[in-house]
Amino acid sequence: MDFCALDFETATHEKNSACELGICIVQNSKIVETKTWLIKPPSYPYFHPRNIDVHGIYPEDVKDAPTFEDIWYEVEEMMYGTLMIAHNASFDAGVLRGCFNHYGIFAPTMHYLCSIQLAKKSWDYLPRYGLKHLAEYHNIEFKHHRAGDDAEACAKISLLAFEKLLLTTNEEISDYMKTKIKCL
Repeated sequence: MDFCALDFETATHEKNSACELGICIVQNSKIVETKTWLIKPPSYPYFHPRNIDVHGIYPEDVKDAPTFEDIWYEVEEMMYGTLMIAHNASFDAGVLRGCFNHYGIFAPTMHYLCSIQLAKKSWDYLPRYGLKHLAEYHNIEFKHHRAGDDAEACAKISLLAFEKLLLTTNEEISDYMKTKIKCL
C-alpha cells in the first residue's frame, strides 16, 4: 500500500495562503519519509492573528522561505502517482487548488481521501474524529497544527484504519472507499 499524507497550515483565510506544508510518504505500508517546508505566502508579511494562534508560525519565520511555486516540483515528485490522504481533506485540497490557481500551475490529476471518513468507517463508536482526538485514542504523540507532524499523525491513523478494515492494497482501498475518494 502506497500513499502520501499531506497537511497545510495557512497564514490567512485565503486558500492560496499556505505558510507550511508537510508530506509523509508511505510505501509498502511503512512510513519512509516526512518532509516539511515553511512557505512564504502571497499575503506576506500579513498573517491573520487567529491563524498564528492556531499554528504558531509568524511572518518572520517565513521571511526567507520559498514560495509554493518554488517548492512545487519537489513536492510533486514526492507525491507523484500516489493517493493523497489528509485529515479534513477538503481543506487541504482547497489550499492545494488555491496555490495552483494563484501561481498558474497546471493541476495534475490527483485522487484524495479524507482520513476523517476513513476513521468513521474504522471506529464508528468514537465521539470525535479530530486529528488530536484520534491521535490520543491511538497513543500517537505529535505537535498539533505543525504540518509535518500532522501529516505523519494522519499517515499513522490511516495505516491503523486500513489494518482494522483489513485493507492491504491500494486497489482494495479504492474499492472499499470508492464513494469517498475525490479527484482534485
